[in-house]
Amino acid sequence: MPDPYSIYYFLAGSSNGTQTRAFLWESENGMQDLGTLGTGNDALAFFLNERGQVAGQAYTNSMPNSTPGLPTIDPFLWDKENGMTDLGSLGGTVGSPTALNNRGHVVGFSNLSGDQSHHPFLWEQGNLIDLYANTEGGNPTTADGINDVGEIVGAAAFQNESSDAYLWRKGTATDLGHLDGDCTSRAWAINSKSQVVAESYTCTGGNARAFLWENGSVVDLSTLIPPRSSLQLVWPMAINDREEIAGVGLPAGCHGFDFAAECGHAFLLIPCDEQHPGVEGCDYSTVDSATVPSRWNSMSNLSGRTSGQLHLPRMNRNHFYGIGPRN
Repeated sequence: MPDPYSIYYFLAGSSNGTQTRAFLWESENGMQDLGTLGTGNDALAFFLNERGQVAGQAYTNSMPNSTPGLPTIDPFLWDKENGMTDLGSLGGTVGSPTALNNRGHVVGFSNLSGDQSHHPFLWEQGNLIDLYANTEGGNPTTADGINDVGEIVGAAAFQNESSDAYLWRKGTATDLGHLDGDCTSRAWAINSKSQVVAESYTCTGGNARAFLWENGSVVDLSTLIPPRSSLQLVWPMAINDREEIAGVGLPAGCHGFDFAAECGHAFLLIPCDEQHPGVEGCDYSTVDSATVPSRWNSMSNLSGRTSGQLHLPRMNRNHFYGIGPRN
């Protein structure tokens, strides 16, 4: 059906679109239209958890606002019992989820009144919390990940830093810092073990380095790649409870923040531990503790199918196996 404010086509710069709908696909039932909010015509689905809940955004009406020129669009949570629930807004006309955990908690962003700025939010059990205005220790500016414990990560403004990665627990944000020589950082994902993966940014901009935060210590994933490897780990996008890390890296000759669209390669890091026995290329032997920086209890190995051995200091006994780009 024609829709001049079709979400998909509007984002592509066209007014000749049709209604856009969120759907859930299941092997038994195929595609199911999840509907919309209020009298809106369009919806998009972004996240699915283990309970079958879906988070996305949907129009609440069909009348465009002066800013940003679209009908009001709110974040939603859908489940089979209640259908599509409007998560509300922080006063503006645009909102969207950025992550969903398995308990049905949603984080995202919502414009403030006037649509000139936005704040990150946490939605749980019907309550929409403005994280920027209701957090101690710092002011979150993004909410990029949430684990099943309810811990949140992203970027936040701290008193002595312009912006750093943070870990939010029960209303308090902890500054996770950034790598030596850099000025800012942003966390992208957290698992249920409270291990966080993040980017650290140079002071002049244009370059980023991936790091892992665990129990107050950080490790630069990029420095673990041996000289013979051409892959630099830059954007760690996800970490699961098996401690596997996925993201995007830079091969030789690929530079800048446009790497993901232009020349970036996906990477996967697999731990060499009891949860991953018999992985080809894993080194399960004990590494000489003398080679480990004093702040680490042990060192782990990472090896790449195309990028050779990588070494990762860790707070436990694990070894890692890294799968780099395949040319």
